[in-house]
Amino acid sequence: MKLYSSDGSELMTVSAMERDGDNLVIRGKVFGSMPMAAKLTPDQAREMTKMLSPGLIWFMLTLPFRGRKGDD
Repeated sequence: MKLYSSDGSELMTVSAMERDGDNLVIRGKVFGSMPMAAKLTPDQAREMTKMLSPGLIWFMLTLPFRGRKGDD
């Protein structure tokens, strides 16, 4: 999976997501070369849920089923 900046340049390539105890570890490369492992804790996940509205939750659930737009 790739994450892009607002100008369309590649920010991060996610290669794995795995459980580490009660945390979620996201592994990948930033800017195509720098290895990185980011950790999401339960407290941080609860903070994230405060940013979600019903409309955004619906959008995220339907996102994988939407067609492609633009160049990848």
